[in-house]
Amino acid sequence: MNAGMWSKDGTKPWTRRLAVPMIALALVASFVTYECVKPAAASAAIAAPSATPLDVDSVSALLALDKAMETLAARVTPAVVNVTVTSENRAEASGKELPEDMQQFFGQGGPFGQFFGPHMRQGQPQIEHGMGSGVVISPDGYIVTNNHVVDGAVDIRVTTSNRRVMKAKLIGTDPLTDLAVLKVNATDLASAPWGDSKGVRPGQTVLAFGNPYGFRFTVTRGIVSAVNRANPDPTNPSKPGEFIQTDAAINPGNSGGPLVDARGEVVGINTFLVSPSGTFSGMGFAIPSQIVRPTVETLIRDGKVSHGHIGIGIADVTPENAKFFDNSTAGGVVTQVEPDSPGAKAGLQVGDVITEIDGQKVNDAGELQVSVAQKQPGTKIMLKVLRDGKTMSLPITLEALGKHSAEGSDKSSDGEGKMHWGIGLGNLTPEVRDQIQAPRDLHGAVIEQVQPGSSADNAGLQQGDIILEVNRHKVQSASDVQQALSNVKKGDDALLLVWSNGGSTFRVLHSPEGA
Repeated sequence: MNAGMWSKDGTKPWTRRLAVPMIALALVASFVTYECVKPAAASAAIAAPSATPLDVDSVSALLALDKAMETLAARVTPAVVNVTVTSENRAEASGKELPEDMQQFFGQGGPFGQFFGPHMRQGQPQIEHGMGSGVVISPDGYIVTNNHVVDGAVDIRVTTSNRRVMKAKLIGTDPLTDLAVLKVNATDLASAPWGDSKGVRPGQTVLAFGNPYGFRFTVTRGIVSAVNRANPDPTNPSKPGEFIQTDAAINPGNSGGPLVDARGEVVGINTFLVSPSGTFSGMGFAIPSQIVRPTVETLIRDGKVSHGHIGIGIADVTPENAKFFDNSTAGGVVTQVEPDSPGAKAGLQVGDVITEIDGQKVNDAGELQVSVAQKQPGTKIMLKVLRDGKTMSLPITLEALGKHSAEGSDKSSDGEGKMHWGIGLGNLTPEVRDQIQAPRDLHGAVIEQVQPGSSADNAGLQQGDIILEVNRHKVQSASDVQQALSNVKKGDDALLLVWSNGGSTFRVLHSPEGA
C-alpha cells in the first residue's frame, strides 16, 4: 500500500476535504429542523387567547340596571349639598350631652369627632365645627337638612357638587321631627322632586345620598328594609315615628341627605343609624316625606312649627297583647293620660284603644302620632275609641305641644307670677326612684319632660333629674316645686338644686320675661 495515500492522522486526504462542507451542511440542516419543529418551551412567550366576555344579550338586564342607576345618580347628585356648620357654646354648657342616638355620630370620642368636635380654651366660648348633608328642593335656594346638623349654628355654608360655596340662612327648625330649612341666594340650583313615602314598600330599591365622613357626594344603594318604624327615643315619647328603615349605607355625615326612589323622588331624609359601633351596620333610618314635606312647607311659610298635642302616651296593639284589648287588630293603646290635658278633658282612659281619627283608620301608634302632630293647636278632632268591648266617639280640641307641661308646672291661684319654665314634674315614687337609681334619702320632684328651647332646656335639665331645692328652700314633691316656681316674681330667675347622674349641682332658670 502506498504510504502517500494517507495522512499522518490516518485519514485519507480526499475524505478530509469532503468532511468540512459536509459538517457545515449538517449544521444548517439541523438549525432549519430545530426552527421548524422546536419544542414549545423554546418558543417566544406568547399569551394564550383571553376568555371572551359574556354575551351582551345574556346580561342585558344587569347592564340596563347599571345604566339606570347611573342615570338616577347623575340626576340627583347636583341637588345634594354638603353642609358645614360653625356653632358657639359657652363653656358651662359643654356638659350638656348629645342625645344617645346622636352621641355615636358626633360625640367627641365617636368616629365623626374630627368633623363635629369642640375646640375651646379655658374660660372662652366653645367653638364646634359640624358637617352634614342637605337636599335642594327648589331652584331658588331652599334646602332641607336635619335640625341636629345645624343646631346652635352661628355660621352655615353649603357646597354644591360643582364646588359652588354659598352662605346659608337658617329659615326655621323643628326639633320634634329633627328637620330644618336653609336658604341660599340663588335662582338656578338643581333640585329634587318630592315623592310619596306612603307608597314605599319593603324590598323597593332606594339610593341614599350624602357626605359620609367628609367624603363628599357619595351615593349608596340598597332596599327598603321596613316602613313605619317606631320612635326610638324613649326620652321623647311625643316624637313621631313612622321611619323608613333601609340597608343603603348611611354613616355619620349622611344626616340631612335625601333617600330617593327609583324615579329620583325624595321619599325620606336620612337622620340616624342603629349600630353598636356608631358606624353603618345595615340599619339606617330616614324621616318619611309624609312628615318632611308638610313640616318643611310650614317652616318656609311661618319660620316655625306648632304641633297638636292630646297629652297621652300610646303603644301599638300587637298580636301578643291584642287579647287584652278586645282582640283589636290595629290601633293605638293609651298607656298614660296627663292630668288636665286635652285627652283627660275628653275622658280618655288608660287601656282605651284608639282605632280612628276623623274617620280615618289608625293602624298603629306611630300613625296616630304623625296625624296629631301635623295638626295645628286648637284643631278639633274626633277619635273613635274601643273600651271594654264598646265603641265610642270622643271629641278633642288639641293643645300646642309643650303648653301643658309648661303651664302645669307653674300654676298659681291668681295667675300672678305665672312662668313658662318648660318642665313637667312628677312625684318621686318608689318605682321611679328605682328606675332612675336615686338614693333613698333624696326627696323632691322628678322631671318627666323638658320643653325644647325653654328655660329648663337652656339650663341643661333632663328627664330623670330630681329637683331638691328651689331658691335655697327644700321641696318634697312636685306640688312643692310648682308652688315655689309660681311664687317667683315676674322677671326674676330661679335657682334650683338638682340631682343628676349621681351628683347634685345648682342650675339657674332664667326668666323668659327677664331675657
